[in-house]
Amino acid sequence: MYQFPAGLYSDVRIETLFETRIQITLGKLEQMNERKTRAAFVRVFDGKRWYYASTTDLDQIQNQLNRLAAMAHPDPAILEHPVVQKFEVNRGDFIRFKEGEDVSLIPIERKKDLLTGYTYLVEEEPKIKMWVAHYMDQRKVKDFYSSKGAQLSFDFQRTGFRLGFQLAHEGETFKERFDRGANRFSELGGLDEKVRFRVEKAIDFLLHAKPVEPGPFPVILSPEAAGVFAHESFGHKSEADMMLGDETMKQAWKIGTRVGVEKLSIVDDGNLLGSGYTPFDDDGTAAKETFLVKNGLLTSRLHSATTASALEEPLTGNARALNFEFEPLVRMTTTYIKEGDKTLFELVSEMEDGILVETINHGSGLSTFTIAPSLAFRIRKGTIAEPVKISVVTGSVFETLNQIDGLSNRVELLSFVLGGCGKMEQGPLPVGFGGPYVRVKKLDVR
Repeated sequence: MYQFPAGLYSDVRIETLFETRIQITLGKLEQMNERKTRAAFVRVFDGKRWYYASTTDLDQIQNQLNRLAAMAHPDPAILEHPVVQKFEVNRGDFIRFKEGEDVSLIPIERKKDLLTGYTYLVEEEPKIKMWVAHYMDQRKVKDFYSSKGAQLSFDFQRTGFRLGFQLAHEGETFKERFDRGANRFSELGGLDEKVRFRVEKAIDFLLHAKPVEPGPFPVILSPEAAGVFAHESFGHKSEADMMLGDETMKQAWKIGTRVGVEKLSIVDDGNLLGSGYTPFDDDGTAAKETFLVKNGLLTSRLHSATTASALEEPLTGNARALNFEFEPLVRMTTTYIKEGDKTLFELVSEMEDGILVETINHGSGLSTFTIAPSLAFRIRKGTIAEPVKISVVTGSVFETLNQIDGLSNRVELLSFVLGGCGKMEQGPLPVGFGGPYVRVKKLDVR
């Protein structure tokens, strides 16, 4: 299709984007629009440096290739370069979401009706003083061509809604939300009881939650909290571009190093459906199931072709760009903690006094992590007791990984339609995360 310049590695990534956004605030429709774009990212590598360009005029792709090639220095042996040798040559049509599932073919009025079909659950509650409802979908089809012979098409889409609400009662306030992200529009129906349950739980929290006494506690992290912990505190450290040129970090993160208890395994996998679904990355590499930690030992890192070559490690399919305007960086896809062998009931019943973190506002941290809980509960004598107000739960990442003493036997993967992961200037990028319920012997709770 394209005349790739001789003596250079080149590739072209064409992105066809469809997106819908709807917002309703206190019953008022504030946004309802669709957007369609088609654009391309072009790059050339001469063995010493990369040359990039992006364009919204697809007729200019060949001209952009030629322009970049004119700045480069051709090498007749470019195919023998270690980075170029790493690039996979994948070919074929891998479009997954076709006619009956393609969100771009669903009328926008039907999407609005879905959203308004849930707003009565927050409108009818007098303690809810403020609410905002969002619907968003995004479908992206990518065509990838390379001078090595790659030629493939694949797609990704996500859809979902969020109801965010603030309650107030006798001077006390509390914010909570219900999020549901999916890959198919059909998965968003019939959630009334789940939304109602979240609203009722928030009301109970507002009326009865008391501040927790600060101190060290055993803590059970929900799949949401455990997933954010794995993403923020461990996943980012596994992105191999953070290690290039840093010998200290390479030694600290040497493959085979024990980083957690034997029952702990952490995986990143772009093959899994959800907001992190990425069947091929933006190097054209097929998604891989990558065990970052297996049985407590560091077993792999996340890679692009460039970092895999530099560290002489296998490709993982984690070169991801936010959109056509950016070059790929090493990014997570769906990162989660593997299941254990206990039920949630067993995790709770074995605790004399502790904390259950159910939902969170945010989490962060690479060496010392912090999680800001939203819904949290005291555990007393093996049962879930009263709701408690907690500002932060914090601890050392490595101490926490080595103080995990229980994992539930079912993994829940979370998908959110708004937000995503940020890195450098590229964000928010859709990612997935999750895990089982994770019990930690001791964390600092305040």
